[in-house]
Amino acid sequence: MARHVRPFAVTVLALAAAAVLAGLLWSWLSPRVPYQITERGLVLADPSTQALIAADGWFAVITGGLGLVCGAVGWYLGRRHQLAVLLGLCAGGVLGSFVTFWVGSTFTLGVVTVEAAGQPGVTIVPGVLALTASGVRVTWPLCAVGFFGLLEGMNGYRESPLRKPYGIG
Repeated sequence: MARHVRPFAVTVLALAAAAVLAGLLWSWLSPRVPYQITERGLVLADPSTQALIAADGWFAVITGGLGLVCGAVGWYLGRRHQLAVLLGLCAGGVLGSFVTFWVGSTFTLGVVTVEAAGQPGVTIVPGVLALTASGVRVTWPLCAVGFFGLLEGMNGYRESPLRKPYGIG
């Protein structure tokens, strides 16, 4: 049991460290939603904006890509402790998604441009970076664990004696 704690912890910490960079990248690439300042507070300036969907899409692309990379690296490097690495990919992916969201929504990188058809005298400001589809937070662990399982299944099939049932070939 104790020998599996180290690979698990290393996997979780490596994914959390990668999540900081992923959050900064998400903040840099994602557009901000335009809001206008009214006497009622902030109101969505352009109801037909695609910026809400774009932020979710960039989050899914970044965390999904990292999930595939982490799954492949975890499978390749963690052959001796597969269960610990697999559980680390799952827990680290969940933690990584939350760290990515926190870093991306806290720090603003890149040029924040807001395009909206405002009326004269109306102040348009960029909104904070947020996720409207909270289900994209499972992209990282889902891709990491799924790709790890795919690679393990392909390797198991390739090495299986049942692949050549009669010893032919």
